[in-house]
Amino acid sequence: MTDLEVNNNPHGTGIVTIKSGREKPIKNRHPWIFSGAIEAVKGGAAPGDIVTVMSHDDKFLARGYWNPKSQIQVRILTWQDEPIDEAWWRRMLKRAIDARHYYNDIQGRTTYNEGYRVVNADNDFIPGLIVDRYNEWLVLQALTFHVDQHKAMIARLLAELFAEMNIPVKGIYERSDVDVRGKEGLKQETGLLWGEEPPEYIQMGQEALIYLVDVRKGHKTGTYLDQKPNHALLEALFEREYGLSPETSLLNLFSYTGRFGLAAPGHVTNVDASRDVLELAEKNYQLSLFEADDAEFIQADVFEYLRDIAAEGQQFDVVILDPPKFAQNAQQVDKAARGYKDINLNAFRVVKPGGYLMTFSCSGAIDADLFQKIVFGALADSGREAQILRHLGPGDDHPVALTFPEGAYLKGLLLRVY
Repeated sequence: MTDLEVNNNPHGTGIVTIKSGREKPIKNRHPWIFSGAIEAVKGGAAPGDIVTVMSHDDKFLARGYWNPKSQIQVRILTWQDEPIDEAWWRRMLKRAIDARHYYNDIQGRTTYNEGYRVVNADNDFIPGLIVDRYNEWLVLQALTFHVDQHKAMIARLLAELFAEMNIPVKGIYERSDVDVRGKEGLKQETGLLWGEEPPEYIQMGQEALIYLVDVRKGHKTGTYLDQKPNHALLEALFEREYGLSPETSLLNLFSYTGRFGLAAPGHVTNVDASRDVLELAEKNYQLSLFEADDAEFIQADVFEYLRDIAAEGQQFDVVILDPPKFAQNAQQVDKAARGYKDINLNAFRVVKPGGYLMTFSCSGAIDADLFQKIVFGALADSGREAQILRHLGPGDDHPVALTFPEGAYLKGLLLRVY
């Protein structure tokens, strides 16, 4: 008997019947079923158990896991009448790993030291599971009750699959310390799931661009892997527009550990509210052989700091605006929109004429169209002019399932400002 079968009948211990007229999203392969779409639950399923989803006229629709404590009561794992057993998990994990084949051949590949996402939850058709790779360690987030029940099995399967590919994995560390677990009736948890404990810092990058990642306490699973292509874009921008001139200036707001600033050839001003992350940023710049006089690390409230320097008339060649999530849900959108407008308004004011603003939102509740409208409103109030050079998002290790638009959380704009 497998680990999964100990706790769950792989064919489902319960039947979830969907109300008449509410089947369309399921048939269109959206992975979430909310409580309002459910007519009845039969069969004595416990939270986390596999359930079979049936139409009101008893036709098979899907199979997934159930949690009555969550607003999303069923998360669908398959639309086929198949068991959710260890073989299913192995197949789906392998599919996600294989989809990142461009990272998996580590011989001579710089991407290996840059880190990447291995499993992107619903977008890889495995709801509730995030897995990121940092060199020889994997970091796992169990976001839902069912995944939490089976995380030891998942960690073992991940280790086995990477071993079969001759890709080294020393350890798998859990970072299930996210607020969303509370909606599932779960406490936050961290700790080693398999293998060796990770070091205090995992060193990423190479040569003149090195940075440290704290997978135990850092944001998300350690750092913002979704921004990796935008780091590369910024490096290309400095080379193309400024010829890597040391006279350039970059303002890196909500800087975290300073990764965007490492792309700059000239002076960098990193601003963040946390002293701890700024201290780690300083270590990163030292490792990357940044001249001490070319980087500043300012602990401040970014909103207040931006207002102050805008009033003083300070300006920079390039401004990066990468704030944390302002809207956790639809009820917070209006307040978040005001926050985004405030910081973008003052960001426009501190860009030199002909310079660049790279601005982001990672709030899933604010879609790309709304974000662009917010930035437009800020531009109008600033009295400046701007052109959109590129719409920005995460790398292709963060795919978005076409049937799951909610998966497109990171959006951004590269703007030329006059």
